[in-house]
Amino acid sequence: MTKSPDATRRSDRSRRAILDAALVLVGEVGYNKLTIEAIAARAGVGKQTIYRWWPSKAAVLLDASLALAGDAGAEAGWSGFPDTGDLAADLKAVLRATADEFADPRYEAPARALTAAGATDPELGARFTEKLLEPQLALYEARLRAAAEAGQLPADLDLRLTVEMLVGPLTYRWLMRTAPLTHAFADALVDAVLGGVGYVTAAPRSGG
Repeated sequence: MTKSPDATRRSDRSRRAILDAALVLVGEVGYNKLTIEAIAARAGVGKQTIYRWWPSKAAVLLDASLALAGDAGAEAGWSGFPDTGDLAADLKAVLRATADEFADPRYEAPARALTAAGATDPELGARFTEKLLEPQLALYEARLRAAAEAGQLPADLDLRLTVEMLVGPLTYRWLMRTAPLTHAFADALVDAVLGGVGYVTAAPRSGG
């Protein structure tokens, strides 16, 4: 017997309430003090409702982090990694958007807590990397590969190393709070990395 539309909507609302509650609470109390009981109370559901869908708080946080990333992408109008033919401009647009997301209080506290949780919970860290980070890094790699195929980057460029050279300093500055995370920093980072790997500026694309 299939669920009725009303039951499905209630189920969807409950799932979203649980994910939202997990994000708020992990930002407030941290991963170690987070409990299924607290998530259930904040979401207004029974503890067994959570266990019906997730086996642990780590699993709840993983789905919550994926939902958080999806919300950020939707708000930013994300429709895929840009490819205007100008690699530098495309990378600057993405890193600027990332800097804005890191600075947004709605995302910063839970993102910091999830990062810390992944460092102390190897299972969560591995699944977080697999489900969220690797797909994002793959988008960078695909854009760099397209640039290499267009002759804008060396054909033998180490794509993963170049991606980590781009996102690593941004993430480090955010995590360690060594300096403000600004658009100017994002732009300078792109210019430094591309200059170091031998980027050749493409000729402007002609209009349609």
